[in-house]
Amino acid sequence: MKQKIYTLGLITVAIIIAGALLKINHWPGGGQLLIIGVLTLFCIFIPLALRNHYSTEGDHKNAALYVVIWLTCFVVFGGMLFKLMHFPGAGIALMIALPFPYIVFLPVFLAVTAKDKNFNINNTVAVLVLLAGVSVFSALLALNVSKEKIDDSMQLSGSYNRLEMALNEIPSPAVQSPVVQKIDDLLKIVDEYQSLIFASRNMTEEMWIDDPLSLPRPEAANIGSYSLVADRKHPFPDIRLQTGLESLIRDLQGTPDHEALAKAAPAIFDFTEIGDDPYGWTQGKFFLIPGIWSLTYLDGLETNLKLLKAGLD
Repeated sequence: MKQKIYTLGLITVAIIIAGALLKINHWPGGGQLLIIGVLTLFCIFIPLALRNHYSTEGDHKNAALYVVIWLTCFVVFGGMLFKLMHFPGAGIALMIALPFPYIVFLPVFLAVTAKDKNFNINNTVAVLVLLAGVSVFSALLALNVSKEKIDDSMQLSGSYNRLEMALNEIPSPAVQSPVVQKIDDLLKIVDEYQSLIFASRNMTEEMWIDDPLSLPRPEAANIGSYSLVADRKHPFPDIRLQTGLESLIRDLQGTPDHEALAKAAPAIFDFTEIGDDPYGWTQGKFFLIPGIWSLTYLDGLETNLKLLKAGLD
């Protein structure tokens, strides 16, 4: 039985390592291998290994320890998998996984081993070192995955900007409808907001278009901070952008043949009316997320507005 468990463990580790290598290099199949490997680890290998160890060396007094060991592996490796795969709730899963071994596993481990007079203190030290290693690895994993996500978002802005330059070549009609005029007003607000952002970073829009990675990485989500717009006209650009989008959607709803477009507009613009909260939507887009993604959102919004304008002309 032990030989089969060892073989299964080697296969599982090989699958996880292969998946990690493919994932790091963005090659096909990396995510699938990681999922298969991690699921095999805590759904098959660890339960079998714990059961075999318990049946040969354990007793009923430390059964809770084996259950907690499996539960800890499930939470920790599950949180890592969620973070690597960018699954919804990955941040929350990793926040739970980081303290879980100390809050749940360690007290049970110390309580069980304290009753064993023959227990070697070196094993406790080894466990503590292992927990510290898991915490450090999880923290580095979170930082690395976040860096990768920021890099991807910067490249996404490059795609928006290339499409926007192509849309700029489409001539505007001599006579514009009220809806098209409202889109132009929104585009001016977006340009103003972007100019403030670039000025705060001591760079130009041309530098951003040529190389999105030239934007310094912000340490805080301050791209929509009032400090950027305090000396500008009121209301601030983010509030004018919110009210402008609300007005545009209402105009689309009141324009014949545009009802379906009005219904799809909130999803197209990633916009949600907050109601009585004047800062609800702007906080989610410009205050509570890393600044680079706020700028990426503005690039995407500008592109979608120009696409909408081209379709209405």
